[in-house]
Amino acid sequence: MSIATNNINWSHNIRLCTELFNVKTGHSYTNNITITGQRGTLWWHAHIFWLRATLYGAIVILPKQGAGFPFPQPYKEANIVIGEWWNNDVKEVVKQGNKLGLPSNMSDAHPINDGKPGPLFPCSEKRTAFCRKVVAYNKFIQCTWWTYTYALEVEQGKTYLLRIINAALNDEQFFAIAGHNLTVVETDAVYTKPFTSQAILIAPGQTTNILVQAKQAPDRYFMAARPFMDTPVSIDNKTATRILQYKGIPNTVQPVLLQLPAINNTVFALSFNAKLSSLNTARFPASVPLKFDQRLFYTIRLGINQCMTCLNGTQLTASLNNITFVMPQIGLLQAHNFNTKGVITTDFPDRPLTPFNYTGAPITANLGTKLGTRLSKLAFNSTVELESHPFDLHGYNFFVVGTGVGNFDPKKDPAKYNFGGSSRKKHNRSSYQWLGCHKVQG
Repeated sequence: MSIATNNINWSHNIRLCTELFNVKTGHSYTNNITITGQRGTLWWHAHIFWLRATLYGAIVILPKQGAGFPFPQPYKEANIVIGEWWNNDVKEVVKQGNKLGLPSNMSDAHPINDGKPGPLFPCSEKRTAFCRKVVAYNKFIQCTWWTYTYALEVEQGKTYLLRIINAALNDEQFFAIAGHNLTVVETDAVYTKPFTSQAILIAPGQTTNILVQAKQAPDRYFMAARPFMDTPVSIDNKTATRILQYKGIPNTVQPVLLQLPAINNTVFALSFNAKLSSLNTARFPASVPLKFDQRLFYTIRLGINQCMTCLNGTQLTASLNNITFVMPQIGLLQAHNFNTKGVITTDFPDRPLTPFNYTGAPITANLGTKLGTRLSKLAFNSTVELESHPFDLHGYNFFVVGTGVGNFDPKKDPAKYNFGGSSRKKHNRSSYQWLGCHKVQG
């Protein structure tokens, strides 16, 4: 989810697509943005290559003065930002993967707030500054001293609003606090119907606001994050931790451990996402459009193309409707505005040209994709219904009117649309999703 913006396309979004202004070293750039219809937490990040892994931060959108929250006023607030860290230059990680034709190396850690993964993490002997006091553990140094890690101090009986941001590039994350329930009240700057869970699931680029009541026995409790992955893909599955600390408890007390959902707990993931819905009150209506001007059906998949210079003679590649995007040499918006020929075509298909069983057994044949810089033209102020695997469209909100596992049935499934309590958010699930009711105004 991103800030819903109009009239700043030249300085917003993706490199060589709709972003033409880069801030050079030693220079600054000011962009005035008017935020309307969004309240809660968003975030900002770099856009060139994988620099988003190291350059990001929170955007907190407060209610208008005197308006208040649609939930009990919290005593205090705190930002919890989950990142993703590689021990190498992230630009080189991407280049190596592309050169070999293989997936980029998985990350080495998921830091929280201060760039460190927490005291349970096996840090190397060269990084003892992270650990301060250490005990040898096999070939690693095990961090067992709790004094020098980030701790969020709370007071007994108070309620706190935690703004959780998943700034990781690739990994969905489970997040939980030992001994404490989490009440979800907002996702991606849209208020939700409150519900309580022992853990949350948060996708890359997503934000979730939760209320936490400090009503347990005064102690120190671990806050923890760990990836969710229910497909056979190698990921960094280590647990990152921080501490929730009751006022008056010494820093030397070992925190209470917690149990996160299993890394492949699909049942929890589906159940959690199913509970998300817009608040949809008179003050904060969902206002879901009921008529659509255009219907799109997008499939997102990985393919394999020939690559004579790659390690195995092939290159792993992503595609949308079996078309792999080719990065242009000049910006797409620039080419469109100045009518530059030979840069883009506007024949991107509204649906896959060759239908197949999109969610069936792993496909091992016909993995080749078509290459092109092809765009889809949408009429201004039109409303679009989109059936797709989840993804993000910069500067826009989606009304999620339905989700499911398996292939979308255009004859039966629309009857299940939820127009009254749909959530405006971004999911990242291995299923199909109906991201309908999208107004094109930017």
